[in-house]
Amino acid sequence: MKTVVIYKSKTGFVKKYAEWIAEELSADIFEASKVTSNKLTSYDTVIYGGGLYAVGINGVNLITQNLDKLDGKKVVVFATGASPFREEAVNEVRNKNFTPEQQKHIRFYYLRGGFDFSKLKPFDKVLMTLLKWNMKRKKELTPDERGMLAAYDRPIDFTRKKNIDEIISYVTF
Repeated sequence: MKTVVIYKSKTGFVKKYAEWIAEELSADIFEASKVTSNKLTSYDTVIYGGGLYAVGINGVNLITQNLDKLDGKKVVVFATGASPFREEAVNEVRNKNFTPEQQKHIRFYYLRGGFDFSKLKPFDKVLMTLLKWNMKRKKELTPDERGMLAAYDRPIDFTRKKNIDEIISYVTF
């Protein structure tokens, strides 16, 4: 079975998972900007990874806009974020990014990544600074918000190779 892993990573967490997955599956690996829709059709399994930004999966339109070309293939999408896994949050991401029809063809996984403010591009830094100011104005913060505020000063990395086990099992069986 010919497998490809495609990723779009802003700060390196998605790339790390993509590399681990490609290594485990002996798959080809490409950054999303280097992939055309025609290239997707030459694989039996297509795995796409992108970071989460306000519940949107970065670059996932490469998959959703070409899903008709992937009929009969295994299609996996994973997204990374700094938050811990919560079923309701994962369902929200799934439902915001994929129609019910697309969900029948795409297997979605959430993999906890991390946050490194120093690796963000200027525009993303501005957005994250606004988020930080909004959080600081709150009277009470959730544990996730407290952790996020702390991460502005100290990068956090929750990536673990074992987090890819479900994806590897799905693809190989």
